[in-house]
Amino acid sequence: MEKQQQSQLQSVYNPKIVEDHWYQFWLENDLFTARENKDKRKNYSIVMPPPNITGSLHIGHALNNTLQDIIIRWKRMQGYNVLWLPGTDHAGIATQNVVEREIAKEGKTRYDLGREEFTKRAWQWREKYGSNILNQLKKMGCSCDWSRLRFTLDEGLSKAVRKVFVTLYQEGLIYRSNYVINWCPRCKTALADIEVEQREENAKLYYVIYPLKESVEETIVVATTRPETMLGDTAIAVNPKDKRYEKYIGKIAILPLVGRELPIVADDYVDPEFGTGAVKITPAHDLNDFELGKRHKLEEINILNDDGTTNQNAGEYINMTALECRKKVLEDLKDKGYLKKVENYKHSIGHCYRCDTVIEPYLSKQWFVKIKDLAKPAIDAVESNETSFIPKRWSKVYFEWMYNIRDWCISRQLWWGHRIPVWYCKDCGEMMVRMEDPSECSKCHSKNIVQDKDVLDTWFSSALWPFSTLGWPEQTPDLEEFYPTSLLVTGFDIIFFWVARMMMMGIKFRGDIPFEKVFINPLIKDIEGKKMSKSKGNVIDPLLMIDQYGADALRMTLAALTIQANYIRLSKDKIETFRNFTNKIWNVSRFSLTHLEEFNPQEVKKENLEFSLFDEWILNQLNQTIKKVSDSLQNFKFSDAAMAIYEFTWNYFCDWYSKELILAKFIS
Repeated sequence: MEKQQQSQLQSVYNPKIVEDHWYQFWLENDLFTARENKDKRKNYSIVMPPPNITGSLHIGHALNNTLQDIIIRWKRMQGYNVLWLPGTDHAGIATQNVVEREIAKEGKTRYDLGREEFTKRAWQWREKYGSNILNQLKKMGCSCDWSRLRFTLDEGLSKAVRKVFVTLYQEGLIYRSNYVINWCPRCKTALADIEVEQREENAKLYYVIYPLKESVEETIVVATTRPETMLGDTAIAVNPKDKRYEKYIGKIAILPLVGRELPIVADDYVDPEFGTGAVKITPAHDLNDFELGKRHKLEEINILNDDGTTNQNAGEYINMTALECRKKVLEDLKDKGYLKKVENYKHSIGHCYRCDTVIEPYLSKQWFVKIKDLAKPAIDAVESNETSFIPKRWSKVYFEWMYNIRDWCISRQLWWGHRIPVWYCKDCGEMMVRMEDPSECSKCHSKNIVQDKDVLDTWFSSALWPFSTLGWPEQTPDLEEFYPTSLLVTGFDIIFFWVARMMMMGIKFRGDIPFEKVFINPLIKDIEGKKMSKSKGNVIDPLLMIDQYGADALRMTLAALTIQANYIRLSKDKIETFRNFTNKIWNVSRFSLTHLEEFNPQEVKKENLEFSLFDEWILNQLNQTIKKVSDSLQNFKFSDAAMAIYEFTWNYFCDWYSKELILAKFIS
């Protein structure tokens, strides 16, 4: 048998042949599927952070899933009953944008199709392309239980989403209210903070003169980067400790160009160092202004339509884009003597992460979750170490978010996603929140009812991921066996947006933490420490690297680089180094087989084996390596584990031990 194996081994390792062959073998023999735990082994489970169905495998995915796979395979070797559950996220705004682009090729918009037909198209797109990234993960060698594959819009997960919404609403934890949110005028939807890309750009700071009502000779000057929003001003604010403005507090200013009376209020929010120390307050178009407006009971005037153009509240500046309105307002301010000066200014401007449109802070009616009561048990769980962060320093980021948490805006103005289970009676105005779709109004029995147009934030369904994927709200065997899960591997950029929300929802609806440990993997930069981007031309494509060097070489490289830091640096040269390592393993295997031509382990008893001094030495080194690898993985020190394997294979086995074997054979 050994002679046959040796004859089949090529002189150079070809990962394309070997990796595909063995991965298919594992699938055909169903080696990744978690079985019924009849022998009561200890369970170990991980739910994969679900990649977007619009996504393609990038180097961050490759790292994150490699680390999960290492732990999963190691736990299988230790005899645990293991589940690694894969899945994908429906990616609300991303998928909608992709499908809209496809429809645009036909010269149409989603409004031409209507909601039902558009949703049908989105499902067709998902069926055709939504599994691409899963196939790419298989190319990486991920040993997931593919029989338990989940999707955030699956029937079971959709039932879980509705159950959570209805329950939270009935308990008074979900409500609808006006609030300033990130608004994309192109996508016409609210965005989460994580969906807004902040970019520092060169801009202008405009100093505008506001006359006082009591005396036309007396004025107060404010500085703003967005003069067009002054049309929605309802106050001016100063810091109560700022001596320069003590005499102004309580007086009335007049809004230039509009004539609206603006109270001058004192609030600690105002930074005396910014501009003149006096700021215009536009509660409908700035979140901080909105919060200040609530404290001082200010009017909220929205001057924008949902497409970003000005509405009737802008008066004579109606039906303009934001930039057109800014230009006209500045011209009029200058002509009427209200523009004191203009300075160059650099500040961050938010852009939609999908279409790159400048984000507008926008007052609109949205659905929210009251979050503080849900946050407290999730804070306690980390403080008591029921759930621990690795490295531990990331718990500080978690606490910073949780102790300063605001209510969560969960509605999105999209057509693709979990539709909000709320219905309105058009005859009597009754609002109904139901697990099942109603056929008539519960109050007046009218059939003239409509469902809320909005869908839920994608993070809402993702927050349920550790238990909805296991069958909740049904009491399934998987839920009993594998919840709480053992480990979450994720990046530090979504500690709040995902990790914290899973903690809150898991404790609320399962009465227990969703995972015992959270390993925060580093983010990858290029060899010079720069962020990878297509524009810079420094992106390392994992699929290209797999094609060129093999999945094992890429995986070994990523493991060897993973120290417990914020960032790691990757280059093709490093991948090539570990390609050479995999080739070394291949060659030493071929060499070893030449010494095992007559050896059949089934015919040899252990007690009859004879060990030379060299044999005993290498076995001792092997045992030490196994211990070091196990200890390292136990503490999530992936680099230490990888380099222990590298050192044993290259330095001890291939160098010292092999040389001694050759020498001994030559002497004999």
